[in-house]
Amino acid sequence: MISDNGLLKYVNAVERYGFLDTMTKFDISEKSLVRYMQLATERGIIPDEADFEVVAENVRYRKRTQKYMDTNRIERKAFREYARIENAYSEYTQELINVLEDNRIHNSALMVEHDAGVGAGVIQLSDLHFNELVDLPHNKYSFEVASKRLKRLAGEASAYFGYRGISNVLIACTGDLMNSDRRMDELLSNATNRSKATFLAVDLLQQFISEIATRFNVTVASVTGNEGRVDKESGWDEVVATHNYDFTIHNMLALLFEGTKVEFLHGDAMEQVVNVAGSNLLLLHGHSIGAKSNLSDIVTKIIGKYAGRGIRIDYVIFGHVHEASIGDIYSRSSSLVGSNAYSEHGLNLLSKASQNIYVVDGIGNINGMKVDLQFTGDECYEIDTKLAEYNVKSASKLKPQTVVHSIVI
Repeated sequence: MISDNGLLKYVNAVERYGFLDTMTKFDISEKSLVRYMQLATERGIIPDEADFEVVAENVRYRKRTQKYMDTNRIERKAFREYARIENAYSEYTQELINVLEDNRIHNSALMVEHDAGVGAGVIQLSDLHFNELVDLPHNKYSFEVASKRLKRLAGEASAYFGYRGISNVLIACTGDLMNSDRRMDELLSNATNRSKATFLAVDLLQQFISEIATRFNVTVASVTGNEGRVDKESGWDEVVATHNYDFTIHNMLALLFEGTKVEFLHGDAMEQVVNVAGSNLLLLHGHSIGAKSNLSDIVTKIIGKYAGRGIRIDYVIFGHVHEASIGDIYSRSSSLVGSNAYSEHGLNLLSKASQNIYVVDGIGNINGMKVDLQFTGDECYEIDTKLAEYNVKSASKLKPQTVVHSIVI
C-alpha cells in the first residue's frame, strides 16, 4: 500500500509538470497514475475531486486528439504516395500509347515452322539496360550500339545452333531490360522519355526474335529484374514484380507476335521453371543472389527449395552482376552494356559486353558458352534515331577521364 507521502509526490508532480509528463517522469502507466490520484482524493490529499476529474479527462481528450492527428497524417501521406504513383503510371501509359500511335514497328522477317530436332538451344538475354548511355574511352553504349550487339548475338547463336542441328530455341529474358527511375517525380517528368525507350526496346527485341524465328521454332520466357522496376523500392511479391518495364516489354512483344509461330510463356514474374528438351531450367534475375563468393552454396539451396516442392532443377541461369560465369549447375550472364562508370568506380569491376547461349542435348547434358559482343561490325537492326533522344541514367555519372597519361619530351 502506497503511503500518503508517496501519493503526495505524485500529486505535486501532476500539479507541477502535468499528467502526461508525470507519467513519463516516473515511468508509470496512465492507469496507475489515475489510481494514485483517486487514492489521494479519498485520503483528502487532493481536496477538490472535481479538479482531478477535469485533469484526467483532459488528458484522455488530448491523447485521443493526438491519436487522430497521427492517424490522419499517416493516411494523408499514404494517399499522397498512392496518388503520385497512379499519376506516374497514367502518364507513362498515356505517353506509351502516343508513341505507339505515332511510330511503326519495323517489318519482321518471315517466320516458318521447323521440324523438331534433337535437343534445344537457349539464348539468354540479361541486363540489356536499353536506356543507358555509356561514353567511356574503352566502351560505348546506346540504342545504336545495342542494336549492333544484338544483331551479332543473333548471328553467332544461329550459326552455333545450326551447326548442332537444333530446331527449337528458348529465348530466356532474365531481367533488367531497361533502367528504372528511383523517384516517382522522375518517372512523371520522364514519362515521355521512358515511353520512347520502351518502344525502342520492343522494336529491337521483336527484330531479334523474328530473325531467330526464321531458322528455329522460338519460345520466349521472361522474369523481371530489380533495375527495371517502376516502383521506388524493389519487392519480392509477384504483384510488385509486375510493376516493371521488363513485364511491360514481355507483354507488348507477346501481343506483337500473337497469331505467329512464336510462343510466349506467362508465369511467375520473379522465377520461372522451363522444361527444355527434358531438362528443367530455372530462370531468375539474380539480385537475390548478388555477387557472393559462395555462389554454388546459394544455388544449391535454391535447387533444394524446389526439390522440397517436388520439382527437379537441372540448371539455373541468371544475371544481375554484369560478369559472365559458366558453371556445372548454374551460369551467370554478363550485360549487353559492358563496363560503365558505376561498375568500374563503384564496384571495381571491369567487364565486357556479352551474353550466354546454351545447348541442351536431350539426354541431360547442358553446355553453356559466352558470346563476346564487345566489338561488332556495322550490321545492325533498324531503329528510329529520333526516338533515341532520352534522359539516360548514366549520363550524369560520366566525366572525361584520362586513364593513361602520355608525356612527350
